[in-house]
Amino acid sequence: MGDKNGTVVIGAGPAGLTAAYELLRYGEPVRVFEADDVVGGISRTVERDGWRFDIGGHRFFTKVSRVEEFWHEILADEDFLRRPRMSRIYYRGALYDYPLNAGNALRNLGLLEALRCVGSYGRARLRPPKDQSHFEGWVSARFGWRLYSIFFKTYTEKVWGMPADQLQADWAAQRIKNMSLSTAVLNALLPRRNRTDVTSLIEEFQYPKHGPGMMWERCTELVEKRGGSVRTGTGVTAVHRDPAARRATGVTVADGDGERTEPADHVISSMPISALVRVLRPAPPPEVLAAADDLRYRDFLTVALVVPEEFSFPDNWIYVHDPAAKVGRIQNFGSWSPYLVKDGRTCLGLEYFVFEDDEMWRTPDTQLIALATAELERLGLVRPGCVEAGHVVRMPKAYPVYDERYQQNLDVIRDWLAREVPNVHPVGRNGMHRYNNQDHSMLTAMLTAENIAHGAGHDVWTVNVEQDYHEQRASAADGGRADGRHGTGRDAPIMPARPDGHRRVAKVGTATPAAVRRP
Repeated sequence: MGDKNGTVVIGAGPAGLTAAYELLRYGEPVRVFEADDVVGGISRTVERDGWRFDIGGHRFFTKVSRVEEFWHEILADEDFLRRPRMSRIYYRGALYDYPLNAGNALRNLGLLEALRCVGSYGRARLRPPKDQSHFEGWVSARFGWRLYSIFFKTYTEKVWGMPADQLQADWAAQRIKNMSLSTAVLNALLPRRNRTDVTSLIEEFQYPKHGPGMMWERCTELVEKRGGSVRTGTGVTAVHRDPAARRATGVTVADGDGERTEPADHVISSMPISALVRVLRPAPPPEVLAAADDLRYRDFLTVALVVPEEFSFPDNWIYVHDPAAKVGRIQNFGSWSPYLVKDGRTCLGLEYFVFEDDEMWRTPDTQLIALATAELERLGLVRPGCVEAGHVVRMPKAYPVYDERYQQNLDVIRDWLAREVPNVHPVGRNGMHRYNNQDHSMLTAMLTAENIAHGAGHDVWTVNVEQDYHEQRASAADGGRADGRHGTGRDAPIMPARPDGHRRVAKVGTATPAAVRRP
């Protein structure tokens, strides 16, 4: 059994709720506090007027067996649907299959353009770009300039908000290391079923029929049934520590009834690690606060438009490479699950990648709905005048930003936390400032629960979020680090500092280019 005060978990997303559930499995008392009024974090399902929206799209696929077992322990098998995986790329009025289909690409590009692409690839192999330190040089060296410009450049620059020749190549090397033009051609010619050697090529995935939030709503019920507590609308305003004992002693929480202090023997935090640093009392030293203040996060918003079912499409989502459109990706919620939509209609979710302080983030919902409607009509995906209703969902801090200083900042914070408050345990995407998938967020929580309950000694920071998806084990060259601090495996492009020493601020949020990553 744990100590008398038990564990406080900050945040009721996948990592926080998994940690709580696992601790209860081991007989450890636990209390969960969530500042928002719903559970699930970015994996929530938002409901508006009977429509249900998946924030970002969550394909339930993993090669981590204990995560798979957890999913099916929480939800009954009949609660899962088997869904076909389908995504396409919209470019110049045509839809390109992904993975590459030779016939489809040839028809869309035309024989002449296809030959130009092959010739461009040949030239790149014979005379590769001299500078491959940036995204543009690295990708064009491996695919040729023409294919790069069609399937990488426009979308990448749209979502990152800066020229592709200013994005560092090591991110591209991690994201495309199992893909090349020759691999794509082989995949176009070989049988398509059951390809799981590259994450992007999975043909089917599981999906909770009422959306991913169904998983975490049910998990919350089970946590409470087993004796834990989950309090929504309750933010953590302070994490108290005893500098002499080098331990956290409790947290102060605030809800509609005011503030109160909750004692704790352990604190598991899935709140943004920068926010965790800021609520520590006494405050950490200036260099730790400065490191926290230097970490940044990306945000995005979804404009969901109700349209007649005739405008449905089979894709889970379509990536929009049209530079004239602001939308980065369009989900068809009806293709995820018929339970998300209503008979005779579907709902298309247009995703825009922004920062919280962007003008678009502050734009009123009615104007965003009008913008999204106009873009959907201009792209030719719906008939003018057919949009019946619209809803806007904003998701702050959806992705941690991996700029050129994030790793140094994170090292400063990690070292200080490990030394001064070793019973504070960061987990999950924002908790660890890691751009990882739901299953790997859950794995960090599972290992942390074992550390608390059994003193297992797992180093959760060594969970490489890609190693279960790729044949190669991470090395210093492809995401591992020679100093033992493993790379995230999902590193975003490094954004260079301006000459004055300040970072260039991008104006759109994170999403990995369609031809690089398929979630």
